[in-house]
Amino acid sequence: MSQRETRWVASGADLQDLVATLAAEPAYALDTEFHREKTYFPELALMQIAWRDGVALIDPMAVDVAPLRAVFEGQGLAVLHAALQDLDILTRTCGTVPRRLFDTQLAAGFVGYSTPALANLLAAELSVRLPKGDRLTDWLRRPLTDDQRTYAAADVEHLLDLHARLVQRLSALGRLDWAADECEELRTRDFSPPEPELAWLKLKDHRHLRGASRGVAQEVAAWRERRAAQLDQPTRFVLSDLAILGIAQRPPRDVDELRRVRGLDERVARGQLGGELLAAIERGRNLSPEAVVEPRADDVERDLRPAVTLISAWISQLARDTKVDTALLATRADLVALLAGDPTARLVHGWRAELVGERIAELVSGRAALAFDGRGGLRLVPVL
Repeated sequence: MSQRETRWVASGADLQDLVATLAAEPAYALDTEFHREKTYFPELALMQIAWRDGVALIDPMAVDVAPLRAVFEGQGLAVLHAALQDLDILTRTCGTVPRRLFDTQLAAGFVGYSTPALANLLAAELSVRLPKGDRLTDWLRRPLTDDQRTYAAADVEHLLDLHARLVQRLSALGRLDWAADECEELRTRDFSPPEPELAWLKLKDHRHLRGASRGVAQEVAAWRERRAAQLDQPTRFVLSDLAILGIAQRPPRDVDELRRVRGLDERVARGQLGGELLAAIERGRNLSPEAVVEPRADDVERDLRPAVTLISAWISQLARDTKVDTALLATRADLVALLAGDPTARLVHGWRAELVGERIAELVSGRAALAFDGRGGLRLVPVL
């Protein structure tokens, strides 16, 4: 049961009162519940906000949440857990993201956790047990039950206390700036929809396509992406991946051939949709090789490729030694970018440069080597 007053916000007047309350708050906790099983864009079903003296459950099915933009553009610190998808939704519904952000999941990665769930983190750090809820609950159904409201409020009720606890631990380790940098990188990420021409790279077997098939796959997948966004339906409702791959491998030239494509709903082949799809196929067939977005290749020189595997093993060891989440230290993409000489690589800037990037440079240049420490671990040692 929440220790704070819980408001149910379902009118414009109630939301304006909440905005006025939050304007003076130095920090607030935020979470969202959403569904996207039947839509292209995530459908916001509930927004939860907590501050020092209260919790608000905002019903976006009854009130436009856009006025919260004033809160997000203010000086208050927004505390979220695993904020990526929440920020995407805020961009769509409010046109902005919070000016200041602290992600408790990201921050926890600097004090020994690996992408922890909120329930696990609260139990470990604050001895708080969240109420059990149905992971598959329908947040779009109204009215919400008392149990649903309690469960939703609990997701934000303890976030400000958790933030204070993590700041304390990060400060003691000298890593508060590291966490702040990561949170800012997340906050400023581009949340605009991806280019439709990139959609074909998400197809499971896209790397098996060759020649003109790639151009057809690119144009057909782009058509599906635009159509799905226009209808606000999942892409699979418009055209299956299997159908796109079948079309790409043997591009149909008319409706009769289109109807024979495996995995294609015959309704798509008829009328306007069939004409649009055949037009996309024709554009793809005539697409120049230079216009095809190629799958990302491993840009590391051949003689350095074994180094990626070796350095990855050392990164894992370093993560254990420093109790920093491996994914925060360096991903494989980070290593590839560094070894390829990319000046924008994350390992050549900020805290990662000193902790990881400069030491990898010593290893690759031969000024350092990796050795076993006699206890099953790896150590970076200078070469005399």
